[in-house]
Amino acid sequence: MRAPHIEKHFTAGLFVRDVVIGMADGLTVPFALAAGLSGAVQDTKLIVVGGLAEIAAGSIAMGLGGYLAARGDAEHYEQERIREQREVKEMPEEEKAEVHRVFEAYGLTSEESKPVIEALSHRPEAWVDFMMRYELGLEAPDPRRAVTSAATIAGSYVAGGFIPLLPYVVFSGNATRGLIFSAIVTLVALGIFGYIKGRFTGTHPLRSASQTVVIGGLAASAAFLLAKLIS
Repeated sequence: MRAPHIEKHFTAGLFVRDVVIGMADGLTVPFALAAGLSGAVQDTKLIVVGGLAEIAAGSIAMGLGGYLAARGDAEHYEQERIREQREVKEMPEEEKAEVHRVFEAYGLTSEESKPVIEALSHRPEAWVDFMMRYELGLEAPDPRRAVTSAATIAGSYVAGGFIPLLPYVVFSGNATRGLIFSAIVTLVALGIFGYIKGRFTGTHPLRSASQTVVIGGLAASAAFLLAKLIS
Protein backbone atom coordinates (compact mmCIF):
# COMPACT_ATOMS: atom_id res chain seq x y z
CA MET A 1 0.00 0.00 0.00
CA ARG A 2 1.40 3.38 -1.00
CA ALA A 3 2.02 5.82 1.85
CA PRO A 4 0.09 9.09 1.59
CA HIS A 5 2.09 12.05 0.36
CA ILE A 6 2.40 14.69 3.04
CA GLU A 7 3.99 18.03 2.22
CA LYS A 8 5.67 19.93 5.00
CA HIS A 9 5.92 23.67 4.54
CA PHE A 10 7.22 26.28 6.91
CA THR A 11 4.25 28.58 7.63
CA ALA A 12 5.52 30.76 10.47
CA GLY A 13 7.50 33.13 8.28
CA LEU A 14 6.10 36.38 9.69
CA PHE A 15 6.56 35.22 13.27
CA VAL A 16 10.17 34.21 12.62
CA ARG A 17 10.79 37.55 10.87
CA ASP A 18 9.54 39.41 13.95
CA VAL A 19 11.68 37.28 16.28
CA VAL A 20 14.72 37.90 14.07
CA ILE A 21 14.11 41.66 14.02
CA GLY A 22 13.63 41.90 17.78
CA MET A 23 16.32 39.45 18.85
CA ALA A 24 18.98 40.78 16.48
CA ASP A 25 18.61 44.35 17.73
CA GLY A 26 18.05 43.22 21.31
CA LEU A 27 21.38 41.40 21.36
CA THR A 28 23.35 44.00 19.43
CA VAL A 29 22.20 47.42 20.68
CA PRO A 30 22.34 46.84 24.48
CA PHE A 31 25.63 44.96 23.96
CA ALA A 32 27.10 47.93 22.11
CA LEU A 33 25.72 50.37 24.71
CA ALA A 34 27.13 48.37 27.63
CA ALA A 35 30.50 48.08 25.90
CA GLY A 36 30.50 51.82 25.22
CA LEU A 37 29.67 52.65 28.82
CA SER A 38 32.39 50.25 29.97
CA GLY A 39 34.87 52.29 27.99
CA ALA A 40 33.84 55.47 29.81
CA VAL A 41 32.92 54.42 33.37
CA GLN A 42 33.71 51.59 35.80
CA ASP A 43 30.44 51.70 37.72
CA THR A 44 28.63 48.46 36.84
CA LYS A 45 25.42 49.72 38.45
CA LEU A 46 25.38 52.67 36.05
CA ILE A 47 26.03 50.34 33.11
CA VAL A 48 23.19 48.02 34.14
CA VAL A 49 20.75 50.90 34.73
CA GLY A 50 21.68 52.44 31.38
CA GLY A 51 21.27 49.07 29.69
CA LEU A 52 17.86 48.47 31.27
CA ALA A 53 16.70 51.94 30.25
CA GLU A 54 17.81 51.23 26.68
CA ILE A 55 16.02 47.86 26.67
CA ALA A 56 12.80 49.50 27.87
CA ALA A 57 12.99 52.31 25.32
CA GLY A 58 14.20 50.04 22.52
CA SER A 59 11.54 47.39 23.03
CA ILE A 60 8.78 50.02 23.02
CA ALA A 61 10.16 51.70 19.91
CA MET A 62 10.70 48.41 18.08
CA GLY A 63 7.29 47.06 19.10
CA LEU A 64 5.57 50.27 18.01
CA GLY A 65 7.43 50.13 14.71
CA GLY A 66 6.24 46.56 14.16
CA TYR A 67 2.67 47.55 15.03
CA LEU A 68 2.65 50.50 12.62
CA ALA A 69 4.24 48.42 9.85
CA ALA A 70 1.60 45.68 10.21
CA ARG A 71 -1.21 48.26 10.35
CA GLY A 72 0.20 49.88 7.22
CA ASP A 73 0.18 46.51 5.42
CA ALA A 74 -3.44 45.89 6.46
CA GLU A 75 -4.56 49.35 5.32
CA HIS A 76 -2.73 48.94 2.01
CA TYR A 77 -4.45 45.59 1.45
CA GLU A 78 -7.88 47.05 2.19
CA GLN A 79 -7.33 50.00 -0.16
CA GLU A 80 -6.17 47.73 -2.98
CA ARG A 81 -9.11 45.36 -2.42
CA ILE A 82 -11.61 48.23 -2.61
CA ARG A 83 -9.97 49.37 -5.85
CA GLU A 84 -10.13 45.84 -7.32
CA GLN A 85 -13.80 45.49 -6.30
CA ARG A 86 -14.58 48.74 -8.09
CA GLU A 87 -12.66 47.72 -11.23
CA VAL A 88 -14.31 44.29 -11.39
CA LYS A 89 -17.69 45.99 -11.27
CA GLU A 90 -17.02 48.98 -13.54
CA MET A 91 -14.56 47.57 -16.09
CA PRO A 92 -14.97 43.77 -16.20
CA GLU A 93 -13.50 43.34 -19.70
CA GLU A 94 -10.23 45.02 -18.70
CA GLU A 95 -10.09 42.84 -15.60
CA LYS A 96 -10.71 39.72 -17.69
CA ALA A 97 -7.79 40.74 -19.88
CA GLU A 98 -5.62 41.08 -16.78
CA VAL A 99 -6.62 37.58 -15.64
CA HIS A 100 -5.76 36.28 -19.10
CA ARG A 101 -2.30 37.85 -18.84
CA VAL A 102 -1.78 36.18 -15.46
CA PHE A 103 -2.64 32.76 -16.92
CA GLU A 104 -0.55 33.51 -20.00
CA ALA A 105 2.46 34.04 -17.72
CA TYR A 106 1.94 30.46 -16.51
CA GLY A 107 1.90 29.15 -20.08
CA LEU A 108 -1.87 28.71 -20.52
CA THR A 109 -3.41 29.43 -23.93
CA SER A 110 -6.49 31.60 -24.47
CA GLU A 111 -8.61 28.50 -25.06
CA GLU A 112 -7.44 26.95 -21.79
CA SER A 113 -7.90 30.06 -19.67
CA LYS A 114 -11.20 31.31 -21.16
CA PRO A 115 -13.56 28.97 -19.23
CA VAL A 116 -11.77 29.72 -15.96
CA ILE A 117 -12.01 33.47 -16.59
CA GLU A 118 -15.71 33.17 -17.36
CA ALA A 119 -16.28 31.15 -14.19
CA LEU A 120 -14.46 33.77 -12.13
CA SER A 121 -16.51 36.57 -13.68
CA HIS A 122 -19.65 35.00 -12.13
CA ARG A 123 -18.05 34.99 -8.68
CA PRO A 124 -17.05 38.62 -7.97
CA GLU A 125 -15.47 38.04 -4.53
CA ALA A 126 -13.48 35.04 -5.75
CA TRP A 127 -12.44 37.14 -8.75
CA VAL A 128 -11.21 39.89 -6.44
CA ASP A 129 -9.39 37.32 -4.30
CA PHE A 130 -7.67 36.00 -7.42
CA MET A 131 -6.59 39.47 -8.54
CA MET A 132 -5.30 40.36 -5.09
CA ARG A 133 -3.15 37.25 -4.88
CA TYR A 134 -1.96 36.68 -8.43
CA GLU A 135 -1.96 40.15 -9.96
CA LEU A 136 -0.88 42.21 -6.96
CA GLY A 137 0.83 39.50 -4.91
CA LEU A 138 -1.06 40.45 -1.74
CA GLU A 139 -2.37 38.06 0.90
CA ALA A 140 -5.18 38.92 3.30
CA PRO A 141 -3.49 39.96 6.57
CA ASP A 142 -4.34 38.40 9.90
CA PRO A 143 -6.52 40.95 11.77
CA ARG A 144 -4.45 40.27 14.92
CA ARG A 145 -1.18 40.66 13.04
CA ALA A 146 -0.38 44.20 14.27
CA VAL A 147 -0.68 43.37 17.98
CA THR A 148 1.05 40.00 17.58
CA SER A 149 3.92 41.56 15.65
CA ALA A 150 4.40 44.32 18.23
CA ALA A 151 4.40 41.86 21.13
CA THR A 152 6.75 39.42 19.39
CA ILE A 153 9.30 42.07 18.40
CA ALA A 154 9.22 43.77 21.80
CA GLY A 155 9.45 40.47 23.69
CA SER A 156 12.33 39.25 21.53
CA TYR A 157 14.14 42.55 22.04
CA VAL A 158 13.82 42.27 25.82
CA ALA A 159 14.91 38.62 25.80
CA GLY A 160 17.97 39.45 23.72
CA GLY A 161 18.79 42.61 25.64
CA PHE A 162 19.15 40.91 29.01
CA ILE A 163 21.90 38.57 27.76
CA PRO A 164 24.71 41.17 27.49
CA LEU A 165 23.69 42.78 30.81
CA LEU A 166 23.69 39.66 32.98
CA PRO A 167 27.51 39.47 33.30
CA TYR A 168 27.56 43.01 34.70
CA VAL A 169 25.05 41.92 37.33
CA VAL A 170 27.03 38.78 38.18
CA PHE A 171 30.36 40.65 38.32
CA SER A 172 29.01 43.69 40.12
CA GLY A 173 31.78 46.11 40.94
CA ASN A 174 34.15 44.93 38.20
CA ALA A 175 33.22 46.54 34.88
CA THR A 176 36.23 45.11 33.04
CA ARG A 177 35.39 41.54 33.96
CA GLY A 178 31.74 42.23 33.21
CA LEU A 179 32.71 43.50 29.75
CA ILE A 180 34.86 40.45 29.01
CA PHE A 181 32.19 37.96 30.01
CA SER A 182 29.47 40.04 28.37
CA ALA A 183 31.41 39.92 25.11
CA ILE A 184 31.90 36.15 25.37
CA VAL A 185 28.29 35.38 26.28
CA THR A 186 26.81 37.78 23.75
CA LEU A 187 29.00 36.67 20.86
CA VAL A 188 28.13 33.03 21.60
CA ALA A 189 24.43 33.98 21.76
CA LEU A 190 24.75 35.90 18.48
CA GLY A 191 26.39 32.87 16.88
CA ILE A 192 23.66 30.52 18.08
CA PHE A 193 20.96 32.98 17.06
CA GLY A 194 22.52 33.48 13.63
CA TYR A 195 22.81 29.72 13.11
CA ILE A 196 19.15 29.12 14.03
CA LYS A 197 18.07 32.07 11.90
CA GLY A 198 19.93 30.59 8.95
CA ARG A 199 18.18 27.24 9.43
CA PHE A 200 14.77 28.90 9.42
CA THR A 201 15.36 31.38 6.58
CA GLY A 202 17.20 29.05 4.22
CA THR A 203 20.54 30.85 4.48
CA HIS A 204 23.63 28.72 5.10
CA PRO A 205 23.63 28.43 8.94
CA LEU A 206 27.37 28.91 9.41
CA ARG A 207 27.46 31.95 7.13
CA SER A 208 24.45 33.43 8.92
CA ALA A 209 26.10 32.79 12.31
CA SER A 210 29.42 34.36 11.28
CA GLN A 211 27.70 37.43 9.81
CA THR A 212 25.67 37.96 12.98
CA VAL A 213 28.74 37.63 15.21
CA VAL A 214 30.82 40.01 13.06
CA ILE A 215 28.10 42.68 12.99
CA GLY A 216 27.52 42.49 16.76
CA GLY A 217 31.25 42.51 17.48
CA LEU A 218 31.91 45.49 15.22
CA ALA A 219 29.06 47.50 16.79
CA ALA A 220 30.31 46.84 20.34
CA SER A 221 33.95 47.52 19.40
CA ALA A 222 33.07 50.81 17.75
CA ALA A 223 31.03 51.93 20.79
CA PHE A 224 33.80 50.93 23.21
CA LEU A 225 36.58 52.65 21.25
CA LEU A 226 34.52 55.81 20.75
CA ALA A 227 33.75 55.99 24.47
CA LYS A 228 37.44 55.48 25.28
CA LEU A 229 38.48 58.26 22.92
CA ILE A 230 35.91 60.71 24.28
CA SER A 231 36.62 59.93 27.95
